Amino acid sequence: MVTMAQMTKEELRQMIETAVEQKLLELLGDPDEGLPIRKAVRDRLLRQKQAVTSGERGEPFEDVIQRLGLK
Repeated sequence: MVTMAQMTKEELRQMIETAVEQKLLELLGDPDEGLPIRKAVRDRLLRQKQAVTSGERGEPFEDVIQRLGLK
């Protein structure tokens, strides 16, 4: 386990940022939850999903991990 004293300034900043974001979501929730999605937005999302599925967009997760050196 890493203590705060062992963290870099960037690691500490990210930890605080994540905690604040989680707390805000917990307190405020998603302001768009329950709202309808416009047809044009839904259609665009479905086209993007199909492009990813067919390999026209995006890249495999394994490739991203390797490219970022996370493996």
